[in-house]
Amino acid sequence: MEPTPRHRPDDAPAHAAKHGETADDLASYALTIACPRDQLYAMWRDFSGLPSFMENVVSVTRQGDGVSHWAVKAPGGGTVEWDARILADEPGRRIAWQSLPGADVDNAGEVRFDDAPGGRGTVVRVRIDYDPPAGAIGRIVAKMFQREPQIQARRDLRRFKQLMETGEIATSAQTRAQAQAEKAQAEKEDD
Repeated sequence: MEPTPRHRPDDAPAHAAKHGETADDLASYALTIACPRDQLYAMWRDFSGLPSFMENVVSVTRQGDGVSHWAVKAPGGGTVEWDARILADEPGRRIAWQSLPGADVDNAGEVRFDDAPGGRGTVVRVRIDYDPPAGAIGRIVAKMFQREPQIQARRDLRRFKQLMETGEIATSAQTRAQAQAEKAQAEKEDD
């Protein structure tokens, strides 16, 4: 894995890194998906399709010259936005990016697509390095609202697996908004 400007130069786990990064600074997750690398790469590389499986991503629009604009849900119902540049694009293998100066959330990351052992599909590895607004306080708030990249990387990769292997993402029969509306209606009828 070639280091990106924000990527640790060594391959030690984040908690053992010698230059002060902690495990909380790095979200990393891997999952085997029963699909060919090229198919998974193509889906991921079409950034406009990322909101279909990335729960907190509102939109990604291409700006040209390897730059895209991201809008992502933030704790408390707001959004954070940034522009990111592709640093590496190896078709069927890897995409690496880094946010540009002025981002609401400085971040960098990489998604890799490697053949799984025994012809079982593809191992997809996602790594996200980020610096949340308000530092440690921002990280705590993001965790409370389930908007923290370590939580989201795992969930999003599982949704990506479902989408690619079955063509759909399993959801509960009732959304939170529907449950709240039904509860409000029941309370209204009780009055």
